[in-house]
Amino acid sequence: MSDDQLKAAIRGEPSYVWRAGQERRLQMIREAAGACIHGRVLDNGCGIGAYLLRLAHDTDTAFGLEFDMERALEATRELNTVVQGAGEHLPYPSNTFDLVLSHEVLEHVRDDRAAVEEIVRILRKPGGDTSEIGGRLILFVPNRGYPFETHGIYWRGRYHFGNIPLINYLPQRFRERFAPHVRAYTGRDLHHLLDGLPVRVLKRTTIFGAYDNIIARWPRLGRLLRAVLHAFERTPLRAFGLSHFWVIERI
Repeated sequence: MSDDQLKAAIRGEPSYVWRAGQERRLQMIREAAGACIHGRVLDNGCGIGAYLLRLAHDTDTAFGLEFDMERALEATRELNTVVQGAGEHLPYPSNTFDLVLSHEVLEHVRDDRAAVEEIVRILRKPGGDTSEIGGRLILFVPNRGYPFETHGIYWRGRYHFGNIPLINYLPQRFRERFAPHVRAYTGRDLHHLLDGLPVRVLKRTTIFGAYDNIIARWPRLGRLLRAVLHAFERTPLRAFGLSHFWVIERI
């Protein structure tokens, strides 16, 4: 396995090219953030800064944190507010941010509960005025109900890249043998992560991807697939969506 493949397996791949899928998620983030998007914003696990750069258009105080040094350095070419660090030990004071974005990151950290606790710690608490809301976390993580494991698997000691079917449906102890490098979550898993923390869930749903790669190769088929699956998001079939999309508020 090459170093790039190993990095992709363990840490995931950031958004390198901005296409319809990224633009759709950005609009979802902006809508869910409300007024919080104009305050202090942190992209926690910002990769090379694709989402962070666009969020910076909405506020003068946008920050990024990235675990991988090479990617953090690349992100600083666009914004000088990016630092290298781990999600379990965020280098920011408590009660700091109005909005934190965690976009397909939590599944890669060493300790996801510690990472969530750190996010909650740095979210701004509601003020004394009962009309003032607390800071918000916008969370995207892989859905265990999706029929494919999109981060590849290990088989007989070797990493195999690609979308592997049905791995997520295995019992956890067997899934971990194939995908020890990445988590996938059920809704119950996410509730368990938040258990006991001073937050409330404002929105929870699952969404499908944009399938831009398929559209690039087979435009008509890809657009039909996208339209059908996005329609599923308004039905119980959203349980098979690619990612959880949760909006969580500090209380």
